[in-house]
Amino acid sequence: MLDSVVVPPEEIARRTVLRSDWVPCKSAFIDCRTPGSDRKDNYSFIGPGVSQNPDQHVNLREPHGFNLGAAGMPHGTTNSLHLHFTAEVFINFDGDYQLRWGPDGRQGEYRSVDGDVVSVPPWIFRGFTNVGADEGILLTVLGRDDPGGIIWGPPVLEEAAAHGLYLTSDNQLVDTAIGQRVPAGAALIEPMAQAEIDRLDTFTVEQFRGRVVHAPDRVWVEQPFLCSALPGGRAQLSPVIGYGMVEDRRARPVLADPHGFGLAWLRAEPGEGVLTHRHDRTQVLTAKAGRWAVTLNTGADARTVELGPLDTLSVPPGAWRSITLLDATPGRSATPGASELLVVTGGEDRTLLEWAPEVVSAARRAGRMLDANGFHAPAAVLAAATEDD
Repeated sequence: MLDSVVVPPEEIARRTVLRSDWVPCKSAFIDCRTPGSDRKDNYSFIGPGVSQNPDQHVNLREPHGFNLGAAGMPHGTTNSLHLHFTAEVFINFDGDYQLRWGPDGRQGEYRSVDGDVVSVPPWIFRGFTNVGADEGILLTVLGRDDPGGIIWGPPVLEEAAAHGLYLTSDNQLVDTAIGQRVPAGAALIEPMAQAEIDRLDTFTVEQFRGRVVHAPDRVWVEQPFLCSALPGGRAQLSPVIGYGMVEDRRARPVLADPHGFGLAWLRAEPGEGVLTHRHDRTQVLTAKAGRWAVTLNTGADARTVELGPLDTLSVPPGAWRSITLLDATPGRSATPGASELLVVTGGEDRTLLEWAPEVVSAARRAGRMLDANGFHAPAAVLAAATEDD
């Protein structure tokens, strides 16, 4: 059983990142003056990510086990080819993007649309362009608290230098066009050697597509939780990365390889959601469609946060929480009548839930219990089981 954690109102407010709280950085990366890449907005909500600008605004700096941010890119804007050492996952929150990968960006391409989740493998060059009519939003989740920086394709560094931009070995951007100088004793990043580039992994279009979960591809678990048979607890869950907090023993994620976090979609109809529970992981909730109520704490300490599209709440480990859909305003990828919440949970393995006593009692009356492995099962069957001495 977890220690009791009460999240005070000021801490709840601090952990709530509304869409109106987003602060863009227009010079987060070395390609910020390269034509075609000079209109990007970089957002860091949880952790600094791989931003190379020390002035990057970060909403929440404490470690979560992952970094969460976003890229805002007007039509025609390109994010130049670069390489990550940890997982980079794109969640398309309304946009049309051409993704490309490989040392020259010609190994393969994928056209990402609203509702996609794309897990790009580490150690391959990737870039993307907004080919949609409007400015789209790509949410990005990076594995680990420290993703280790990035490596730019050699042509990116060469073109940046032509605009007076250089990168130090400790990942700091130096802008000589505005009078900055390379710090004494600091070394500049050199382009990756061609021999090392030649050793990088290759991915076919088919292999890359296997790391994409298109909205119509989602597999929904009808009863993912102990509370799924109870009024107010009838949300459905679609595990995408890792097993996460699903309590249906038959559920399988699309991607089970290590990312440093789990990612799933939650959907519900108005008045439904997930009843009161807690666990020992950091968890971040971001509304995709609809208006959601997330209540933290219980009793007199209970406080409710409302999340609309692109609003985010970071829930600390050990805090009691419940989730309810208030109003359904589905986006293009949502099921009619339902709305969706993105759930990102720290850790590689399953997240075991502790349910509020009243939920456990109500579920037992409805004929459901959790077995010794934390999966829901018929109470009548479990009651007949005998324990070894």
